[in-house]
Amino acid sequence: MMERAILLLDMQSFYAMVEKRDRPELWHHPVVVAGDPEIRTGVILAACPEAKRWGVKTAETLRDAETKCPNLTVIRPRMQHYIDTAVEITSIMQQFTDLVEPYSIDETFADITHLTRGVHLPETIARRMQARIETATAVPVRIGIASTKVLAKMACDHFAKPDPIGIFHLYDEEVSRQLWPLPIGDMFGVGKRMNHHLRRIGIRTIGQLANYPLEELTRRWGINGEVLWRTAWGQDDAPVDPDTHVERKAIGHHMTLPRDYQTWEEIKVIIRELSEEVAARTRSERCIGTVIHASLHGHDHEGLPAGFHRQLTLEEATADGRTIADAALTLCARFWESTAVRSAGVTLSSLAPDDAKQLSLFHTFDEDREALNATTDKICERYGEGALFYAASLTRAGQARLRSQKIGGHYK
Repeated sequence: MMERAILLLDMQSFYAMVEKRDRPELWHHPVVVAGDPEIRTGVILAACPEAKRWGVKTAETLRDAETKCPNLTVIRPRMQHYIDTAVEITSIMQQFTDLVEPYSIDETFADITHLTRGVHLPETIARRMQARIETATAVPVRIGIASTKVLAKMACDHFAKPDPIGIFHLYDEEVSRQLWPLPIGDMFGVGKRMNHHLRRIGIRTIGQLANYPLEELTRRWGINGEVLWRTAWGQDDAPVDPDTHVERKAIGHHMTLPRDYQTWEEIKVIIRELSEEVAARTRSERCIGTVIHASLHGHDHEGLPAGFHRQLTLEEATADGRTIADAALTLCARFWESTAVRSAGVTLSSLAPDDAKQLSLFHTFDEDREALNATTDKICERYGEGALFYAASLTRAGQARLRSQKIGGHYK
């Protein structure tokens, strides 16, 4: 079997570069896209290369960024515009291959193995794809090339991005020489907390993880330990699947809060809001689900990430916001350690079509709730997502009215 040729395309400073393309007078100026320029503690969503030269970083607060770069141009995000541009880029990639899989709004995988069976090298195809996208959209593109998706991702992140051409091929035989010397925190799948755990047992580079006893990793972290070990070796059998996001496996909402939420009363407000959003989307997809996921995250007193992500299985499938919220709050009450919360999430998974709902011998079908949900959906469809919300959303903790004006948590 011939070696696969997988590309990972990353759109450089995507939101910021789209804004600079639309406003050429800003092309040589430091520009950032921020969650809400009116809230000075809002975070940077994207920073152009000129802003990064001043030390501005994605995810830092707008206040910190403006301290580093006083002449910073701050632009409120236009999420629908970025989504439209991402769709355009995907369409260009599909002119080369049908095997295109969006990974995020600004990252996309492509399998070009079948195109390399002749005289074409993967680098040649990557350059053509890069040129066509940049000509059509004016958005700079970096491309990682490898035999697996996980290697293509790391090839892009660590080698293509700093490369002047923006294209890098990480060959299997070069993994030990080029990838293994990198710090363990640079490996895909290793966050701050896992980086901390790995360093505590003496693993400081990707190579040290690759050569660590697999049985010891699985003893400590189960299947996740094996996944980490396989990633260090570049092993990944996952195909580039254009239909990955067609059949929805879960529906969820996650948001970064505008400040630390310290009390249970504040947390309850945001969990109920997120649950209602999840329920409304689930009903719009004509689905029901049985597994509720809840997460709360912040930082502990040492500055390390703190929080949890837990799940609970319901006896009956649902698309009701109150049912989802009750389960999510049960998880939060059980696992929240009274630390400050800066982000929260609620997800419903194990989805099935809503016509697959089975009647239970032990629970009464709540026709009133079904009717109320149907009425609520009709009102919101006619007058907008912010037409109805809990009275608690009028408190300082509430975010429902602001979120109803946004896509993916950001302004449309």
